[in-house]
Amino acid sequence: MEFNYFSYLCFGWAFVGIITRILMVGLGERWNRWELQRAYAKKKPKWIYGLAMGGIILVGVTWYKVVSLEVRGSWIIATVLSLTLIKISALLFNYEKFRRFASDTLNNPKKKMRLTISVFLMSIVFILLGLFVY
Repeated sequence: MEFNYFSYLCFGWAFVGIITRILMVGLGERWNRWELQRAYAKKKPKWIYGLAMGGIILVGVTWYKVVSLEVRGSWIIATVLSLTLIKISALLFNYEKFRRFASDTLNNPKKKMRLTISVFLMSIVFILLGLFVY
């Protein structure tokens, strides 16, 4: 089995999704405090700008690879990756609203569980895409 850019993109995204869900469940309330007090502190952290730039570049490179590599189904992961631009724009331009959303989600057990399950299931889909589609 030979992997390509899109396979590695899927595996990387799945890895981050699964590891963060394990930490979220394992650390419980400590995860919530870390995320709301450190990662998304009241004052917008400077790292968000670097992350946003990296995300925008990654989306651009991925679409370039879709066009230049002609890998079957590559548009699927490129489209899903492009949807992360919504989160990036919220972090950059509507940070307070994003913090309220994050706080509401983390402090509501049902919402947090839905988030955890959906990210975990998406991670499995990404692994399957990386193995069987790309």
